Amino acid sequence: MIQRRPLILSAAALAGLVAVGLPQFAFAQSKLKVAAVYTVPFEQQWVGRIHKALKAAEARGEIEYKATENVANADYERVLREYATGGNQLIVGEAFAVEAAARKVAKDFPKTMFLMGSSGKPQAPNFSVFDNYIQEPAYLTGMIAGGMTKSNKIGMVGGFPIPEVNRLMNAFMAGAKEVNPKVEFSVSFINSWFDPPKAKEASFAMIDKGADIMYAERFGVSDAAKERKVLAIGNVINTQPQYPDTVVVSALWNMEPSIDRAIKLVKDGTFKAEDYGPYSQMQNKGSELSPLGTFEKKVPADLVAKVKAREAEILSGKYSVKIDDRQPKSSK
Repeated sequence: MIQRRPLILSAAALAGLVAVGLPQFAFAQSKLKVAAVYTVPFEQQWVGRIHKALKAAEARGEIEYKATENVANADYERVLREYATGGNQLIVGEAFAVEAAARKVAKDFPKTMFLMGSSGKPQAPNFSVFDNYIQEPAYLTGMIAGGMTKSNKIGMVGGFPIPEVNRLMNAFMAGAKEVNPKVEFSVSFINSWFDPPKAKEASFAMIDKGADIMYAERFGVSDAAKERKVLAIGNVINTQPQYPDTVVVSALWNMEPSIDRAIKLVKDGTFKAEDYGPYSQMQNKGSELSPLGTFEKKVPADLVAKVKAREAEILSGKYSVKIDDRQPKSSK
């Protein structure tokens, strides 16, 4: 564990700093103490992106970082309180299934800043929210899937039908429909954030009914696609290195813009309750379309041209991908 060098100030100097209203001075001069609480393992794709961004800040020497994974919902409040009591100045995590508990802790520790994954609104003064608003690259991956399918049947397996999942699925479906109005979708939710075997079984059922491309919102889907020799579209992280002949492209989430902003604001003493959603969008480098990699010569050139044109319009602000948080349905 890295030890911080104590900041030594004379009593007179410290009193002077407080008098001029600079209580955050020590934050700027020493490493920020940051903790994270996750309900799933670090390797889960959504949490993995947050963990990666925080580890990068730690590697730069900006923060001291501690994290706990696989925290049960029933224990989440207790772990949050332990980290807050322990003097952590910023706590990051996901509050989707523990909203009331997480917000209660934030109220009880007004001098601790919280940045939590949530479908809810910010809570003044210290509870900011974020989510993976990567509907833009999800739309682009949908365009590729719509142009690549030969059976016109696409399978989609998600975790839970909550806004952060729904908006990505709906954007993907809209992108596929743009280039292929004939495409049909099979949609299923496994009601788990991390159950690869269950996601795999759901995928097999769709492939058996003719799906030749699978939307891998959860781990396990690409394994099924690989076994049955169909294609898959990745989500949040790029898994093509693990599935070079299966994963065509992925919608990538970059949490660094959000994490770096939160760290800076806490250090500056200007952190406040706000929605960090915009910092996950493509214009802010919070998300992107992965390189085609092993599929660079397998995706038709005219399809690639359409995707690149739409991507340019998104980045320039000429085209806006609709945010649709409704639960997606299978085609009738």
